[in-house]
Amino acid sequence: MVPLEYLLKFIEEDAPFGDITSESIVPVVSCRALIRAEQDGIVAGLIEAEALFSHFGVEVKQEAVDGEVVKEGDLLLLLSGPAKKILLVERTALNIIGRMSGIATQTKRMMNLVKRENPKCRVAATRKTCPGLRVLDKKAVALGGGDPHRSSLSDGILIKDNHLVLVPLGEAIKKAKARSACQKIEIEVETVKDALAAARAGADIVLFDNMTPDRIRDTIMHLEKAGLRDRVTIELSGGITEGTISEYARTGADIISLGALTHTVTNFSVTLELLK
Repeated sequence: MVPLEYLLKFIEEDAPFGDITSESIVPVVSCRALIRAEQDGIVAGLIEAEALFSHFGVEVKQEAVDGEVVKEGDLLLLLSGPAKKILLVERTALNIIGRMSGIATQTKRMMNLVKRENPKCRVAATRKTCPGLRVLDKKAVALGGGDPHRSSLSDGILIKDNHLVLVPLGEAIKKAKARSACQKIEIEVETVKDALAAARAGADIVLFDNMTPDRIRDTIMHLEKAGLRDRVTIELSGGITEGTISEYARTGADIISLGALTHTVTNFSVTLELLK
């Protein structure tokens, strides 16, 4: 779970000077509440929601588990405690569950499409996350069965097109390998020539960026002919959607990374019902 201090910043954002509505009209009473799913999917964010409610003195009983398949109407959390505190945390908790469950559900859907065509291929996220929410977005991808990929610029070497404007491909890989003997070296390519050069230079992962499925198959064929295919992991990225991901999976790639998992999130609908 992410640190409680991180989650509390969301409450501070939503109620910087308290919940003036509840404080004005709600008496000091205890009550119960239910959080339910309003659609089918993969639920996520329950642990974070529980941490917030618990911090404010609300007793929480989890009726579902993060990463679990839930159906419309399923009970997710049972709450009991001060009514004002339940109302204080309500929207923040629902926002966390809704966003994380939306990401997890979409990731699972993409994974299912890929696995039907290429059981060995994995679906990964990118750094195209909402600023401030990356730790939750990446966790949601993992709960949906995807690979979170790099969490930051500090934990993986990925040489992209703008790096190659400044440093030649071969030199870039050489310098990266000299920097670290433990980290894998990934490099972005757009042509057959660069893919071959990257594999020969010792790249561990070759990222085919914005290539059509036909170009990808052709590039893989050239790598196979040169005896280089088994030396590298092949990742695909750029413009891949739910409608095209199956075709990309059929190319024989090892990883398909999609910014759409986290930058275009369809919220998962959940509701909180207060009980007297």
